[in-house]
Amino acid sequence: MPVDTRPMLHRAISGLLLALGFSATALAAEPLTLSGRTELPGYTGDFDHFAADIRGNRLFLAAEDHHTLEVFDLDTGKLRKTVAGFDTPHSLLYLPGANRLIVTDSGETQSRIVDTNSYKIVGTIALKPHGADAAGYDPSRKRYYVVTGGRDAKLKETFLIEIDPVTGKQYGAIKFDTDKVEAMAIEQKGDRLYINVTGKNYMAVLDKRTHAVLANWPIREAEQNAPLAFDEDNRRLFVVTRKPGKLLVLNADTGATVASFTAPERTDEVIFDKANKRIYVLGGEGYIGVFQQNDPDRYEEIARVPSAKGAKTGILVPELNRLYVALSPGEGKTGAAVLHFAVAPATGKTQ
Repeated sequence: MPVDTRPMLHRAISGLLLALGFSATALAAEPLTLSGRTELPGYTGDFDHFAADIRGNRLFLAAEDHHTLEVFDLDTGKLRKTVAGFDTPHSLLYLPGANRLIVTDSGETQSRIVDTNSYKIVGTIALKPHGADAAGYDPSRKRYYVVTGGRDAKLKETFLIEIDPVTGKQYGAIKFDTDKVEAMAIEQKGDRLYINVTGKNYMAVLDKRTHAVLANWPIREAEQNAPLAFDEDNRRLFVVTRKPGKLLVLNADTGATVASFTAPERTDEVIFDKANKRIYVLGGEGYIGVFQQNDPDRYEEIARVPSAKGAKTGILVPELNRLYVALSPGEGKTGAAVLHFAVAPATGKTQ
């Protein structure tokens, strides 16, 4: 009768990882397991960001280079509908009460408002200059902050414009002397807005009500600080750089670096999993870096979960314990897809 060597192999691998500094808690279970894949034949270029409609069982994806909005069944992952009529869609904001989806679009046709019952484009938010890309929603004030201008508009300046996403009313803009500004994080218990000024390698700290600049924090460990996530309860910011790929943990009150790790290259999304105290770094080079927060000042890398080349944006849906990742076909030439990962609950958390 053949001997099952899998337990011995598992113990050997676990022993090696423990010797390299990984904790026993981190080795208890795989944090992410691939549970499904929705193939999207015929797509080229890049996808950008997601939004989820939990009640309506829908997942929305901006097909940036395909010039469409894709709608999936949130449970099965099946493609439900393709909505045309966009130039270069980027960020999405779903407003369930209004049955509206706001789609930032860097093309000259401006950002669009989609009726999510009929899937018809029912309005336009005219932002000047054009080039709308990154965006962040502030639920506490029901305001939407949109980055415009910059490279997409062939300008050397970038603007952050505050709007009411329902009416389209604008409440002023903040100018940055660079052609590249990326992700932001917005306090819900305070008035700070943090934004990565990627072209100048610093993070700006703004007062979201007055638009005053409170601080500029240089990012010294690496260049091209782009994706950003926030643990407001513990006052920690998670910044990912692209040159080289690093995950930096910053004190949200002082800007001081708390921790630094090697991270996947070509990352477009970093996600903080509040329930499990994890950070997911989605890397276009082909894996998801998973980091555990043991306490606000102690972190460890616990897994490098294989994904695919070009899988660099995603969304965590905590209600389903699922992480969806968009596989852009431009880099790996492996075909476009949406990957579904089951999220395992963390065990033995120290917090």
